[in-house]
Amino acid sequence: MSIDRRKSMSALAAVAVVGAFGAAAVLATATSASAADCGYLFDDFAYSSSSDANLSAHGWTPRSYAGGPGVPGATWSPNSITFPTADGQKVMQLTASTDGTGAGTNQAELYSSQKRFFEGTYASRVRFTDTPVSGNDGDHINETFFTISPLNGDLDPTYSELDVSEYLPNGGWGETGPINYQTTWYTYRADPWYADNVHSEQRSSLNGWHDLVVTVANGHVIYYIDGVQVGDHSGKFYPRQTMTINWNLWFIDTAAHTGGLSTYIQQVDWVLFAKNQALTPAQVSSRAAGYRSSGTAFTDTVDSSGGGCSTTPPTNPPSTPTTPPSSPSTPPPAGNCSTAPEWAFGTVYTAGQTVKHERSKYGDPNGPASGEGKHLWRARYWTQGSEPGWTQQWEDLGRC
Repeated sequence: MSIDRRKSMSALAAVAVVGAFGAAAVLATATSASAADCGYLFDDFAYSSSSDANLSAHGWTPRSYAGGPGVPGATWSPNSITFPTADGQKVMQLTASTDGTGAGTNQAELYSSQKRFFEGTYASRVRFTDTPVSGNDGDHINETFFTISPLNGDLDPTYSELDVSEYLPNGGWGETGPINYQTTWYTYRADPWYADNVHSEQRSSLNGWHDLVVTVANGHVIYYIDGVQVGDHSGKFYPRQTMTINWNLWFIDTAAHTGGLSTYIQQVDWVLFAKNQALTPAQVSSRAAGYRSSGTAFTDTVDSSGGGCSTTPPTNPPSTPTTPPSSPSTPPPAGNCSTAPEWAFGTVYTAGQTVKHERSKYGDPNGPASGEGKHLWRARYWTQGSEPGWTQQWEDLGRC
């Protein structure tokens, strides 16, 4: 665990999300892509512009609202998202520029419109850049790929965020750069600032194209860059609810800016999500290539439950967490609705143990109840702090 002064992506930018839970957990093989695949999202970003009707129809939103993160007073414009051809492929390009003032700063973000991604494999091929395409270099620019859920109040225990990469070619947050972070969040408080997360870092240039992969399975969040594992985060930092998928390009501050207008870009070749599957980086590359070779520019079967899709979630127990909670309480015995104990946030549960609980309405155990009544829940594997009904760690055995 570490207390990091770096700001959460949502601490300063409440990403607009629509709660939508994936209805069925899916298992599929990591073979060649086909139209019959289920549990997958793949997008090759073959769009004409940020106003292309297919972009929104496929579940993406170019940010247009003001606010953080980044420079106060900066603009976030859909026009900062374009789709040029690079290295023979259509790509999604984020453009950000600054003249050293808030009014003269423009930042870019694209995010999934629905909050429906949880366990599985997230991957994106991203081009980081070390220098601006025009103007003086040296700005504290942040080039990102991340997933996130809303923060429902200070120190929300269900908050989930995976910063797959935050690349700072010129440094920032007290670093001189280049430096790249993978950060897995438990929670935070905006004022006074308090961050509860764990992170890994790489202190070298990442200029150019890179395959970024993170697997979320069996209690571990494992990060890879170009097939090399760069982080393994677990314990209480394991995500507790569904998230959106996001990329943004923004300035941490303008302290290092010199001269007139400086403009930076970040490019995204493709994105892939495999629900409830811990794919290897090689399997990710193979599947992305399979979609392209078959002429599939976009597919979304994440929430499919028919056509031969399995509804059985992964059940392999996780290895012992690398960051176990201190002094865990004794797990309750298994039972039925009359004997099972009430679910408790701080209690550690292992595979097969049962609890009864009425899930919250918004994924915040301290918030209002859903009104669905208490259900009996069975833990699929080691878990703590994951609310039944909001995470795949729990199997719903029916209403009490």
